[in-house]
Order: sequence, then C-alpha cells, then structure tokens
Amino acid sequence: MDLDAFVSAHYGEWERLRSLAGRRALTGAEADELLDLYQRVATHLSILRSAAPDPTVLQYLSTVLAKARTASLRRRTLSWSRAGDFVIRELPAVLYRTRWWWITTAAVNVAAALVIGVWVARNPSVQTSFISPGAAQQLVGHDFRHYYSEYGGTDFAARVWTNNVWVAAISIAFGVLGFPIAYVLWNNVVNVGVQGGIMVSYGHGAEFFGLILPHGILELTAVFIAAGCGLRLFWSWVEPGGRTRADAMAHEGRSLVVVALGLIGVLLVSGAIEAFVTPSGLPTVVRVGIGVLAEIIFLTYVFVLGRRAVREGYTGDVTAQDLSAVRPVAG
Repeated sequence: MDLDAFVSAHYGEWERLRSLAGRRALTGAEADELLDLYQRVATHLSILRSAAPDPTVLQYLSTVLAKARTASLRRRTLSWSRAGDFVIRELPAVLYRTRWWWITTAAVNVAAALVIGVWVARNPSVQTSFISPGAAQQLVGHDFRHYYSEYGGTDFAARVWTNNVWVAAISIAFGVLGFPIAYVLWNNVVNVGVQGGIMVSYGHGAEFFGLILPHGILELTAVFIAAGCGLRLFWSWVEPGGRTRADAMAHEGRSLVVVALGLIGVLLVSGAIEAFVTPSGLPTVVRVGIGVLAEIIFLTYVFVLGRRAVREGYTGDVTAQDLSAVRPVAG
C-alpha cells in the first residue's frame, strides 16, 4: 500500500472528524456525520494497522477516534446550574402541579384525625379499647413529653429524619398499588388522633399541641405530599387520559424521583426542629411560631416558585433532550 497516497486521500475526513469531536454542541446533521465518519475512520485505522503500520499515523488516528468516541457518548455532568434548576424550578414545579392531590390528602387526614381525637376524648370506654388506664396515665404523665428529650439532639434528629424519610419512601415506592398508602396514612391518623384524644381528656391538650405542632406541621405536610404524589402515580394507570398506561406511569414515576429527593431536605428541616426546638425551653408560642414560619416559607416556595416554573413549562419530568422518542397519543 502507498501510505502517502492513502493519507492524502483520506486526510480531509480525519480532520473533519477531529473538528466535529472538538465542538461543544452539534446539530442533528453534524451528530449523524460524526458517527458516520467515526465508522469510516475506524475502518481506515484497521486497514493501516494491517497494511502500513506507521506509528505516527496510527497514533494520530487513535487519538482522533478516542475524541470522537468521547464526543458521541458525552453526558452532561452535574453542575451548580443544574442543582439550581432542580431547587428553583423542577422541584417546585412538580409540587405545584400535584398540589390538589396532596392538599386533598392533607385535608382528609387532618379531618379524620380531629374526628378520632374528639371521639376518643369524649368516650373513656373508647380510650380503654386502645390503651389501658395505667398506660394512659404513663403516656400523659411521662412518655409523651419524655419522647422528645430521651436522646441527644443530634442523635434524635437523625432518628426522626430516617423514620420520616422511610415513611415518605414507602408512600412513594408503593404508590402504584394505592392501598399501601391508605394503610400508612390510616395508621398515622389513628396514632395522632388517639394520643391527642387521650392527652386532651386528661387536661393536657395544650401540652400535646405545644409539642406536636412545632415540627409536625412541616413533617406532616411532607408525608401528605409523598402520599398525594404516590396516589397520583396510582391514578395514572387507572385513568391515563390520552396516553398509554405505560407512558402515563413513566411520566409520573420520573416526577416522583424529583419529589423523593426534595422531601429528603424538607424532612431534614422538620427533623431538626423536632430535635432542637420542640423539646427546648422556649415558650410554647415561640416554638409553635417557628413551626408555622417553616410551613409558611415552604408553602411560599411551592406556590410562588412552582407557579412560575409551571408557566415556564417545567413539569418535574426529564427535559426533552433526555427523553427518548415517545409514541403518539390520542387527542
């Protein structure tokens, strides 16, 4: 083989491939051209290795092909701008888009807990069906208050955060089935309602609300969000609309990943409040005020940034450039 003639004939293609591989962004036509040139230059390298193994030319082609391979498989890496998009746009967008699901979930559960609490508080016989009189005295006189100061602040915060993240994860992971979420929520409602009813019936209602509200407002909001979004996933295959069930579930499932990641931070805040504010010596009005302030900040975040993000086209799903081709839908 005449090496000089071969190089002269194909050098333009090699340089074109090197040029495309060095660009930060390619059009669709350029991406297709890069892949086509990559295959041809790889063939050229194979021919030269067999017929005219010149070290300089082989090294040059190997370098060009390596750069082209990296360019064709290039992935976007996590950056501060991407992290900012997640916090400012993607998370609030999906929380705002699913707002009626978790608001309804919250309203139903709070109403149910109040009904159970009033029922238990007004009927001593109902209390004894849940807990013995001796255990009720222990709960009122010691256990409920002692629970928040039993462990050191940092250790307790870690325990609370882990437990709450687990509850939220269960609601999200099993959302497609629907019934596990109802079971988790019902257990939570009964637990809060019964304990609150017993504390109120023994004259410790102010203590109950003074200890549960500082952290409980934000904590329960996070749990209701997880449950509401999980139920939205369940409904996506019951009533997928114009999409196929698979596409509807994929869309909601990808959005749930955003919710799950966001709730880790929300529950971290509520866990810190429960560990360091709830058992503190601050006046009750201050402790409850901190919990209310945290809730106001969170809801403002959701409804102000979320509304804006949805108007800009964010849904909490992956962007179009990350989404593979989808099937046409009805409507």
